[in-house]
Amino acid sequence: MGAERIETIAGRALPMRGEDIDTDRIMPARFLKAITFEGLEQHLFEDDRLAATRAGQVHPFDEPGFQGASILLVNRNFGSGSSREHAPQGLRRLGIRAVIGESFAEIFFGNSLMIGLACVTAAPRDIAALMALVEGDPLTKLRIDLRTGMCVAGSLEVPVSTPVNVRDALMTGAWDTTGLLMERYDEVNATAAKLPYLTGF
Repeated sequence: MGAERIETIAGRALPMRGEDIDTDRIMPARFLKAITFEGLEQHLFEDDRLAATRAGQVHPFDEPGFQGASILLVNRNFGSGSSREHAPQGLRRLGIRAVIGESFAEIFFGNSLMIGLACVTAAPRDIAALMALVEGDPLTKLRIDLRTGMCVAGSLEVPVSTPVNVRDALMTGAWDTTGLLMERYDEVNATAAKLPYLTGF
């Protein structure tokens, strides 16, 4: 098993409208007590979803047509607030592999990169166009190409961007530190064998 190299992300999308959506909404604080991240995907936007149900509405994460989406569409400053890594972990475990947004909170962006959840930005008008397209036809498939910096959805082509160092980390697998170690496991063992505090000599 080696490092995962991420060059393209393809699949259906889930549009989540709203600006300044913070991590407490994405993953309510009471679920931070978990010892592992297992099952966190069940609690994404839990309070918002319950509120929507009580109001006789359907939250985007509960819309049948958006189930199984692998790309999340968001607006400005997504992931603001506290630095909980449980928020991107929950999204990743749900099956979300990329987030396209107008902008992201810095810590959320960094936590996402650490688990291979690609976050790319697009112009507000392009985000609006993608959301409208997907809301009109939830079966629409999107394809993000990090190499070309484009997202294609049907006849719609949208420029997307991410910092060069982030794009390179995703494409080369440098984000996947465990995978990189596994690729060079023999070298790791050889180095460990020379360390006196590991060998006892």
